[in-house]
Amino acid sequence: MAATNQNDKRELFENTPVPRALASMAVPTIISQLINLVYNMVDAFFIGRTGNSYMMAATTLTLTLVLMSVAFSNLFGIGGGSLVARLMGARRDDEARCVSAFSFYGAAAIALTYSLFLGLFLDPVLYLFGASSATIGYAREYALLVIVIGGLPSILSASMAHLLRNVGCARQASVGLSSGGVLNMILDPLFMFVLLPPGFEVFGAALATLLSNVFACCYLLHAFRGASKTSALSLRFSDARRIGRRNLKSLLAVGVPSAVLTGLFDVANIFLNVLASAHSDLVLAGMGIVMKVERVPNAINLGVCQGMLPIVAYNYSSGNRERMRETIRTARWYGLAVAGVSIVLFQLLASPLTGLFLSTSSENADTALQTLGYAVLFLRIRSLASPVQFLNYHTSYCMQAMGDGKGTILHAVVRELVFYIPFMYLLDGLLGAGGLAAALPVGEACGAAFALMLLHRRLNRDKTA
Repeated sequence: MAATNQNDKRELFENTPVPRALASMAVPTIISQLINLVYNMVDAFFIGRTGNSYMMAATTLTLTLVLMSVAFSNLFGIGGGSLVARLMGARRDDEARCVSAFSFYGAAAIALTYSLFLGLFLDPVLYLFGASSATIGYAREYALLVIVIGGLPSILSASMAHLLRNVGCARQASVGLSSGGVLNMILDPLFMFVLLPPGFEVFGAALATLLSNVFACCYLLHAFRGASKTSALSLRFSDARRIGRRNLKSLLAVGVPSAVLTGLFDVANIFLNVLASAHSDLVLAGMGIVMKVERVPNAINLGVCQGMLPIVAYNYSSGNRERMRETIRTARWYGLAVAGVSIVLFQLLASPLTGLFLSTSSENADTALQTLGYAVLFLRIRSLASPVQFLNYHTSYCMQAMGDGKGTILHAVVRELVFYIPFMYLLDGLLGAGGLAAALPVGEACGAAFALMLLHRRLNRDKTA
C-alpha cells in the first residue's frame, strides 16, 4: 500500500499533464493560503468594528513580527521541503526522510529561540518598529500571545505544511492550515464581543489566534505522522541526527536565502511603518488596512508558486528539463492573470474593500474616515505592483526549486535594499504619503526585471551544462 501511494506521487510529478499536475498541487495550497489569510484578516476585521484606528495601527506593527515567523518557517519548510522533493526525484528517499526529520526539529528549535528573544525585548522591538504611546499597549498584548507564547505552534505548522506539500500531500497541508483558520473565525467574535469586556478586543483577537494555531499544529502533526508511513517523511529524532553534511549544506543553501527573502521583506515593512507613522498614526493605520486587502491576490499567487515548487524541484533533479520549463511557464501565466484581475478590482472597489476593515459609525468616526481616505488612495497606487510582485515571487521560487541559493539571496538583497527601501525614502520625500505608497510598484518593477535576468541566466546555464 505504501509503495502504491509513493508511486502515485511520482506519477503526479513525472507524467500527469502539467496544467493538471499544477492544479493538483496549487489548488489546495491556494485554498489554505486564502483561509489562512482570512483568519489573519479576521482579527483586523473585528478590531475594525470598534472604529479604533490606534488598535488598527497596533495590529499593523505586529504584522511585521508575525511575518518574521514566516521567514523562520521558510528556513526549514522551504529549504527542507525543496531538498526532499529533489531527493525523491533522484530516488534517494532514505536521505529525504533524514532531511524532513531534521527540518521538523530545526523549526521547533528556531521557534523557541525567536519566542525567547521577543519575550525579553518586546517593548524595545515594538518602539523600533514605530509604536507610539497610543499603540504600544495594544501591540504588546497582541504580540505576547500570538508570537511570544504562540511562536512554536505557528512556525511548526507552516514548516510541516511545506514538507507535506513537497512530498505530494498538498491536501493534508491545506486541511491543517484551513482548520485553524475556520476555528479562528469562530473564536474571534466570541472572545472579543461576548466573553471579554469592552477594551479587551485586541487581547481577545490574540487569544483566538493563539488557540487556532495550537489546533492547526496538532492536526498537522497528526497528518505528518500519518504521511510518514507512506512517504519520504519522518519524525524520528534518530533520522534527524543522520542527516549528512552535504544534505545539510543543500538545505541551508535554499533555506537561508528563502528566510532572508522573507526577512528582508519584513525589514522593508519596518521602514514602511516607521515612515508612515512619521506622518501620523492614521497614515500607519491606513497603510495597514491596504497591506491586508492586497494580500488576497498575493496569497493566491503564493499558492501557485508553492504548488509549482515541488514539481520544478523534482523534475530538475530527475533531469526532465522540458517538463520543468513547461511547469514554470504555466505557473507564470496563471499568476499574471490573477494579478491583472486584481488591479481592475482594486481600482473599482477600493472604497468598499477598505471600508470592511474600519467602522465609521462609532464615536471615532472622524479619525476612521481620515484613515479610510488614506487607505483608498494607497490601495489604488499599490495595487499596480501586482504583476511585477508576482514575477518576483515566481522567479524566487523557481531558483529555490533548482537549489540556487546564491541567486535567491542576491535577488532578495537587490529587490529590497537596492530598490524598494531607497525608493520609499526618495518618493516619500518628494510626494509625501502618496509617494510612500508608490514606492512599491516602482521598486517591485525594478526587482522583477533583475529577477528575470537571473532566472534567464540560470536556465541558459543549465541548458549548456
